[in-house]
Amino acid sequence: MECSACRESLSARLDGEEPPATEAEVQQHLAGCGACADWERRAVALSREMRVRAVPATPDLSAAVMRALPAPAVRRWPRVLLGVVAALQIGLGVLQLLGTGGHEAMAGHLFHESTAWNLALGAGFGWAAWRVRAGAGMLPVLSAFLAVLTVISVHDLISGVVSAGRLASHLPLVAALVLLLVVRHDHRDSEPGPGHGVRPDEDAVITDEPDEPAPPRELGPTAYREAS
Repeated sequence: MECSACRESLSARLDGEEPPATEAEVQQHLAGCGACADWERRAVALSREMRVRAVPATPDLSAAVMRALPAPAVRRWPRVLLGVVAALQIGLGVLQLLGTGGHEAMAGHLFHESTAWNLALGAGFGWAAWRVRAGAGMLPVLSAFLAVLTVISVHDLISGVVSAGRLASHLPLVAALVLLLVVRHDHRDSEPGPGHGVRPDEDAVITDEPDEPAPPRELGPTAYREAS
């Protein structure tokens, strides 16, 4: 076998084509021809270098794209009304402290607990109106409290223990629960999900260099006919 025929067979094998000579003939020629054996080594190295290359670095534009999106329209009136309810609830607590809130029949430690509870709820409503994420923590507590209070109030009203006017003082709590649900619904899309690494108020930093070198990627067979 001539060197040209051997090298043509080697080139066809590198390209994934059918070689003109058999494998046995090629190997027999390579065993006795150092030039063709060296040509094969250089051809394999060159073919591998041309077929395998690093993936080019691409910047992560996801943070910039998210920042460029228009902010969703959020209603302001639920937070304003929640602030009003907070003021009313704090006002009820202050009236209790002054003894003019319709709680004259209450006395002692029970009266102090009721006063502290009303003031705490008012402060919590005000904070939730200012920081909407705080409302999520108040929803379970307020919901459970109103559920128990409703059952007790209905029983007391039927028994004549409490007047309808006294029960009306609990309406701000019901309004606060509704407003907390509305505010929570309006702002659910602005809260970051689990594993979210970029806060909405943080500037996105984009670099052209990847954090880690990208793995090599094979692009497919490359035709190779001559290597010298």
